[in-house]
Amino acid sequence: MGENMQSLLNNFWHGSEFYKQFSSAKLCRPLKKRPAKTSLLFCFILLIGAFISAHWIAASISGDSTSTQGGIISSQAIHKTSLQIQKNLKKPRRKLELPLNCTARNLTQTCPVIYSEAFEADGDNSPSRECPEYFRWIYEDLRPWKDRGISKEMVERAKKTANFRLVIVRGRAYIEKYKRAFQSRDVFTLWGILQLLRRYPGKLPDLELMFDCVDWPVIKSQYYRGPNATAPPPLFRYCGDHRTLDIVFPDWSFWGWPEINIKPWESLLKELREGNGRTKWMQREPYAYWKGNPAVAATRQDLLKCNVSHQHDWNARLYAQDWIQELHQGYKQSDLAKQCSHRYKIYIEGSAWSVSEKYILACDSVTLIVKPQYYDFFSRSLVPVHHYWPIRDDDKCRSIKFAVDWGNSHKQKAQAIGKAASNLVQEELKMDYVYDYMFHLLSEYAKLLTYKPTVPPQAVELCSETMACHADGLTKKLMMESMVKSPTYTKPCALPTPFDPLALRTSLRRKANSIKQVETWEKKFWENQNKQL
Repeated sequence: MGENMQSLLNNFWHGSEFYKQFSSAKLCRPLKKRPAKTSLLFCFILLIGAFISAHWIAASISGDSTSTQGGIISSQAIHKTSLQIQKNLKKPRRKLELPLNCTARNLTQTCPVIYSEAFEADGDNSPSRECPEYFRWIYEDLRPWKDRGISKEMVERAKKTANFRLVIVRGRAYIEKYKRAFQSRDVFTLWGILQLLRRYPGKLPDLELMFDCVDWPVIKSQYYRGPNATAPPPLFRYCGDHRTLDIVFPDWSFWGWPEINIKPWESLLKELREGNGRTKWMQREPYAYWKGNPAVAATRQDLLKCNVSHQHDWNARLYAQDWIQELHQGYKQSDLAKQCSHRYKIYIEGSAWSVSEKYILACDSVTLIVKPQYYDFFSRSLVPVHHYWPIRDDDKCRSIKFAVDWGNSHKQKAQAIGKAASNLVQEELKMDYVYDYMFHLLSEYAKLLTYKPTVPPQAVELCSETMACHADGLTKKLMMESMVKSPTYTKPCALPTPFDPLALRTSLRRKANSIKQVETWEKKFWENQNKQL
C-alpha cells in the first residue's frame, strides 16, 4: 500500500466516528484464545469494510462517480462522508408526543399502553446533574422503615385517615378512593402523579401507598418509640412537623388550584420572575406586606393587630383576603405576580403549612417568616438570615418592626436575603426538580416494600384521559396547561447521599443559633428604645 493511500487511511480512520466507536469498544485488542495474526486480520477486515461503506455513502451522497480516481477514494469524498456521519450522529432524537385522546371513539376513556412503556433516554451515559440539597430529606422521611421495611399490614393501617390508595403496577396507575378531599386537592395531586408517569413512562417501580390530603400530619412519633414499638404506618401528605412521621409530598397547587384561580407553577413562576423586574427592590414600598385569609388560624388573626393604626405603625401593611368577593370580581385583586411591590413580605402558617410560602419566597422581597411549626418537602433547606428573616410568634408586631427597620438600615444585606430566596425558588424549585423529587421519593419508598403490590379489586385505572376528557371549565384549562406532552430525554437528577448524622445535627444547631442571634439583636433594640422613653 502506497504512502499517500496510507496517509489518507490514517487521517480518515483516526478522525472519524468509526475510530471512536471501535476504539471505545476495544475491538482491535488481541482476541482471547486466538493467535495475534487472526486478530490483525479481523481488524484489517473491519477497516476495509469501513472504507467500502464510506466510499458507497460518499458516492450516494454526492451522486458523483468522480469521487474515485483509479479505484482510490479521494480525500475530499472521505472528508465529506466523515462530516455527514458525524452530523447524523449528533442529530437530536425526535420527541415522542403523547397526545390526549379524547375523541368520540374513546368514550370508554381507555388508557394508552404507550404511557407505561419503558422509554430510554437519549443514549447519554454522562452523569446526571445533582439534585438540590433538600432531596436529602427523602432519606430522613423514610428512615422509620429503613431497617424493617414496609409490609402490606403497615400500608393498610395508614388507610384510617387516607383520602385515596394509589397503586402503580408496570407503569400504570390505579386508584381506590375512600373520601373526598377539600376542594380539588386530591384531583390535582393525582393529576400531578399521572404527569410524572408521562414524563418517565415505565420508569417507576411497582408501589402501593396511602395519601391523606388534609393539612395536619397525624402519625405521632411518640407512639412508635422503644424496642417493642410497632412500626408506624407510611402515610403521604403535604407537610409534617418534628412530632410526626408523615411522608411529605409536593402539594396539589404545582398543577393549579382552580378554586382560587392559581395557575400551574411553571407558568406562575415565569410570571413571578417578570413581576420582580417591574419594581426593583430599592424602589419598593419600605414595609412588610401580607394578604391572606385570617379566619383559618388564630395566629393570623393575631397578626392583624400589627396593622398600621392611629396609635402604632409597626411597619406592616396587612390585608384580609375575601375569596368569595374575589370570585365575584374575577380575581382582579389576587394576581400573585403583582404582589411583589414591597421590600418585605410576611409568611405565616394557616391551619397548618401554607402553599403561599413558595409564592412569597419567589418575590425578591425579604421574606419575614413567623416562626413555623410545619415544613413541606423543600422548606427544610431554607437558612435563616440567608434565605429569610425569622419573626417571633409570641411578639409579632415588635419583631416585624425591628426586621423592617434593620432591613431599611442595611439595604444591601436585606436585598441579598430576598435575592437568595428567589434564586432558590427559581432555580431549585422549578418543575423539573419537583418531578424529580416525586420520582426519587416514590422510587426509594418502593424499595422498602417487602411485598409485591397488586391491583386491588375495587381500584380503577387512572390516566390523563380518564381525568381530563370529562373535566370542564377552569379545571380542564389548568390540566391542559400543566400536562406533560412528551417523555423527557434526560435522566432524573442524581440523588445526593444521605445526611451524615453529625453534619445534620450541626446544620440544625447553626440554624437555631442564627434565629437566637436575631432574637438577641431584637431584644437589645427594644431595650434601647425603652431607655430613650
